[in-house]
Amino acid sequence: MKMVERNYEPPADWMEWKKRYYTSYDLIICDVLGVLQSVLMNTRPSIALGMVVLMVFSLLASTAFVILHVADVIKRIVEYGIHL
Repeated sequence: MKMVERNYEPPADWMEWKKRYYTSYDLIICDVLGVLQSVLMNTRPSIALGMVVLMVFSLLASTAFVILHVADVIKRIVEYGIHL
């Protein structure tokens, strides 16, 4: 991975922070996932499973919240029309 990243030349119009992080993005992601895997492997299975279930339910709740609000906005637009 490091050899492939070293041969890459980012576009000149990118900001410095983009150039700095884009070339090592894969390495950073692998390191973060390695730490996450290490932490999850050292916890009890029920705690790790509970954290995953909590994240899934929070994602579902957030999605439902957004969908209900979008439906409400569409309903109001249809009822009252758009007045410009």
